[in-house]
Amino acid sequence: MPLTDIQVRQLGPRENDYKKADGGGLYVQVQRTGSKLWRLRYRFDGKENVLSFGPYPAISLARARELRAEAKKLLAEGIDPSAHAKEKKARQVALTEHTFAKISTELVDKLRMEGKAEITLKKKQWLLDMASGDFGDRPITTISAADILTTLRKVESKGNYETAKRLRSTIGQVFRYAIATACAENDPTYGLRGALIAPKVSHMAAITDRKGFAGLIKAIWDYGGGSPSTRAALKLMALLYTRPGELRLALWEEFDLERAIWTIPAERTKMRREHTKPLPQLAVDTLRNLLAETGSNYRVFPSSIARDRPISENTLNQALRRMGFDKDEHTSHGFRASASSLLNESGRWNADAIEAELGHVGADEVRRAYHRARYWEERVKMADWWADEIFAHLS
Repeated sequence: MPLTDIQVRQLGPRENDYKKADGGGLYVQVQRTGSKLWRLRYRFDGKENVLSFGPYPAISLARARELRAEAKKLLAEGIDPSAHAKEKKARQVALTEHTFAKISTELVDKLRMEGKAEITLKKKQWLLDMASGDFGDRPITTISAADILTTLRKVESKGNYETAKRLRSTIGQVFRYAIATACAENDPTYGLRGALIAPKVSHMAAITDRKGFAGLIKAIWDYGGGSPSTRAALKLMALLYTRPGELRLALWEEFDLERAIWTIPAERTKMRREHTKPLPQLAVDTLRNLLAETGSNYRVFPSSIARDRPISENTLNQALRRMGFDKDEHTSHGFRASASSLLNESGRWNADAIEAELGHVGADEVRRAYHRARYWEERVKMADWWADEIFAHLS
């Protein structure tokens, strides 16, 4: 027989849990503590399932019967009520908990655990903070392409076209992470491709002709300004043509001056893999002289202002400006283009060996290993030849 509200109210605890049926699979389960919970037993796809409606009296007998009727309707439509309830709860959680700021934080934490460089994470966080200022506290599923475009237009209005482009890409990365973690279903930034003003591409200025490069080398070795760190870093940029950040942040522990090898750790390379470079004698001498001048600081290029910090890329570029090379002529990053152009132009070296020395390799692991092993001996010879070429420009 169906239950009455008085019967449900008077049900008391026993030594063990017990059930009282109302009919149609609905029953109230009375626990030993006295708590009463509404349940619905039903069959779906040939299997028996149990759906919970909640506690009595928060869920009254009348409401429990309404919920039973709703579940029966779903079953008639071929829908599993339990799966439907879980999906509904997930949507509710998405509307209250999965905010853009929260998911952004999870993404940055994930990238940090994957070993991304801290400077890369700081840049990404800077962009995400920009977006969160507009919609960080909103559920990610409620953020539309129009909302994102409004934020991007603010950046564009200041003439920061490249930043706007990177911001769109970074916001999209958050949405794709949300999709992968079942917190969102689509990426609205995809529809914004082509909506932004394309930034003018500006390549890193570099001197790539032999005569001009000879003048640059002479100016660097004659330069008497700046700190010992700055002067040595400029010489080593010319000799080793690494990325400026790889050199500026170098630690003495990375160098084996006896074996003439520098091992750049993976977290500081663009390819996120350890990169070993042969050191020509001129580079070894430069490093030994710097060590004698700067002492035993753990950093190879300590700042003259704060010795626990490295010199900045702006420091190197400003030194080049003081030598008379403006920003459209040569930059600290330009040494890579100078070396690449002149080494290839010489015709002496395998193009793949030059690429390996620059730290450019494909994603294929076999090709990476091939580059490291196959071209090491040639890279050592090439490093010595390049240093001899530079030394020849000093006379």
